[in-house]
Amino acid sequence: MTDTAVAVDALEKPGGSSRWLALAVIASAQLMVVLDATIVTIALPFAQRDLAISEGNTQWVLTAYTLIFGGLLLLGGRMADYLGRRRIFMIGLIGFAAASALAGLAQNGAQLFAGRGLQGAFAALLAPAALSLLSVTFTEARERATAFSVFAGISAGGAAIGLIAGGALTEYASWRWTLLVNTPIAILALVGALAFVIRDVPAPRTGGYDVPGAVTVTLGLVSIVYGFSRAAEHGWTSGSTLGLLAAGVALLAVFVVIEQRSTNPLLPLRIPGEINRGGALLAALLIPIAMFAMFLFLSFYFQNTLGYTPLKAGVAFLPFPAGIAISAGVTSALLPKLGPRPLMVAGAALGVLGLVWLAQLSYGDSYAVSVLPAQVLIALGMGPLFVGMQAVALHQVEEEDSGVASALLNAAQQVGGAVGTALLTTISVQVAKDYVLNNPTVDNLAAKAAIHSYDVAFYVGAGFFLAAIPVIALMIRDKPANLIEGSEEGARVPLAV
Repeated sequence: MTDTAVAVDALEKPGGSSRWLALAVIASAQLMVVLDATIVTIALPFAQRDLAISEGNTQWVLTAYTLIFGGLLLLGGRMADYLGRRRIFMIGLIGFAAASALAGLAQNGAQLFAGRGLQGAFAALLAPAALSLLSVTFTEARERATAFSVFAGISAGGAAIGLIAGGALTEYASWRWTLLVNTPIAILALVGALAFVIRDVPAPRTGGYDVPGAVTVTLGLVSIVYGFSRAAEHGWTSGSTLGLLAAGVALLAVFVVIEQRSTNPLLPLRIPGEINRGGALLAALLIPIAMFAMFLFLSFYFQNTLGYTPLKAGVAFLPFPAGIAISAGVTSALLPKLGPRPLMVAGAALGVLGLVWLAQLSYGDSYAVSVLPAQVLIALGMGPLFVGMQAVALHQVEEEDSGVASALLNAAQQVGGAVGTALLTTISVQVAKDYVLNNPTVDNLAAKAAIHSYDVAFYVGAGFFLAAIPVIALMIRDKPANLIEGSEEGARVPLAV
């Protein structure tokens, strides 16, 4: 029996409740990582004013984190496999604490962007290590379902919780505390990891870390997102926009070639090549594009149109994590009976309905009529989507690949969020400009132009939810019986939920 198996066995003996304390530690770290993608959203106007950040550069407070996070997740997952999940988890916590302090104490925009980028880099170590640790800590099917249901709920609802926490901290403390708050949380999680998280045995390493692959995929993603952001100012057909987008696509193509030829690839192509897993990963790329659009533009709508305070704007998002918690719990109970496909299709359909509802916003509408029902619909859809994506993406992955498989799922979500933020912001800006030019005599022109731009962005977001439906229906074919498969001596990482 391996050292990891011995450690897990000790945790599972009568009275061995340490594994649930380990779940609390791992879940708190995952929550910190996920909510940090949005916790500064409501604080952006205040940080922009204090640090004299230009309108064009403000989005990098968000995308510096999500891009570096998504771009380095594969490398982080492979490091977790080769150096040990617990060790990488703790290194990630230490680095995340330091990077959060740097960002929170920033004296100019460059320091803030650098701190956010470093947060993303250390989050790329934390996230895959956390998910892999759950795979080796919980081996009994029913307990594993509970553990991963908690994890999936946090992954799906963390972004909304970040908006609520960000609003409260901005209003009652300072925008800086939306970043500084991570430092004590990470330190407490580090103490908990030392006490309760199991020591795992790293997979044998036969080569290096595929640095060329890590560099090309990260630069490719940055180039694509920067190209989208440039389009807002220079147009889609400008040389700089087309050049950046073409360079990004070329770099991603080079990345695929490197992975095909590498003896120790960052991303073994067999992982996304399995049709069920490939479908889950493609859905994980599409869904956050729509979800981040909702967070970003509703945040603007609450504060700029309805005049909400930062805290009230955060509280206005509360139905979202509540709805996800309910739907994730129901999904974990239905998944072994129905399988992931019908639940995920239903979730995506609810997302389409919710965003189409939001796209009907007009000047003078109320929150209760125009926003709340749409939020509930989207939240009820996100639970089945996130639980199902995690379940299928980690199904029957070899133990030595569990870190990189976990990283790939997280990377797809983060890249989708970064691309969605840049793409839909660009579309929104252009739509607002066109509205102003075409309706110069309309009363309250600025407010109505903004709402019209949000509506268009919500329609585009609904399109991404809609695109996910055929992907799920055609590619995810797992039967309900497969959802309770176990593994012998940890030879395979069991299904996540």
